[in-house]
Amino acid sequence: MSDFDRVIERRGTHATKWDMMAKLSGINAADGIPMWVADMDFAAPPGVTQALAAVVERGVHGYYADNGSWAAALADWLARRHGLSIDPEWVSPTPGVVSGLGLILQAVSEPGDEVVVFPPAYHAFRKIILANERRILDAQLVERQGRYVMDLDALRAMLTPRTKVVFFCSPHNPGGTVWSADEIKALAGFCTEHDLILVSDEIHCDLVLDSAKHIPTIAAAPEVADRLITCVAATKTFNLAGAHVGACVTSNPELKRKLDARIAASGLGSYAAFGMIATEAAWRTGDAWLDELLPYLAGNRDLLDSRIEAAAPGARSMRLDATYLAWVNFSGTGLKAEDVAKRVSERARIFVSPGAQFGPGGETWLRFNFATPRPILREALDRLDDAFRDLRG
Repeated sequence: MSDFDRVIERRGTHATKWDMMAKLSGINAADGIPMWVADMDFAAPPGVTQALAAVVERGVHGYYADNGSWAAALADWLARRHGLSIDPEWVSPTPGVVSGLGLILQAVSEPGDEVVVFPPAYHAFRKIILANERRILDAQLVERQGRYVMDLDALRAMLTPRTKVVFFCSPHNPGGTVWSADEIKALAGFCTEHDLILVSDEIHCDLVLDSAKHIPTIAAAPEVADRLITCVAATKTFNLAGAHVGACVTSNPELKRKLDARIAASGLGSYAAFGMIATEAAWRTGDAWLDELLPYLAGNRDLLDSRIEAAAPGARSMRLDATYLAWVNFSGTGLKAEDVAKRVSERARIFVSPGAQFGPGGETWLRFNFATPRPILREALDRLDDAFRDLRG
């Protein structure tokens, strides 16, 4: 049984989450708590550690070959956990999902083309679009009954002849929304109607909490398969971000040919052995670990939501059905966004992700990563309680 309460010292281990905190946030205190980047503070599943230990023990670390068993492990995982049947031949490994997004843009669009994003949305979407000299077309999400919804009518009015691609985050980061089959079908129909390539980033698909159920885009709308590329990975699910391995999946042979050509042109057809071995082991052995993790994350979510709303009257967490990234709106506190950020950073000594980073609509929000042992989470919440104490009279 996994011990998610165990605190593992990560400082000085080349851990971006901990070791880049001072440089990026200005929080130099030795007791600073990082709650920003989507990286969990938990040990990986035992099967992953055992697989890597066997490689280290062998002592020979040459080139990795034959990703067939890796793709088959992904297909088995998707069938087992999501009832989704894919052909392993549809899978193209990439050095993480974000690099996959960049390769997709290069394969299916040209510089100056527009890419639809539904903000507030994963900030790396914006970075990779701009880095590839494409333009962002923001179709801002609307909050309705405590969750996000897409306004496709508003998007339709914004389209231009240069609009070529849609980036869809499912489940949604940072809002934690799990999209319904009807919502996905509506988006798929929209993409078909307007001849758009749909890129479905489903990296958080396994991190669905309570009774919520993730529906893969290809399962909800199989009719969109010819213009769909789905991006998945084991890295978020099993805390293996350092593996830098993702997968782009499409059943359209021509789309896959274009993508694979960009992978080859970028010299990315050779894979990192440790990452491939770790992620294959996770898909093959990680079920029990994940089944223990999910209720722990739900408990952390509930604790953070209740404590932060009590600490800062007027603060409100969006109800999170997936991910481990709380999305908290501070507009109701009466404080300016910069005052809220200063209290969290300077008084509480906590590094979080600023909402503005996620695009229009995120300005009054902060994103808190609560995938950390509960003793650390409780300490962070105690500090937030102190940071907003004056608001409680």
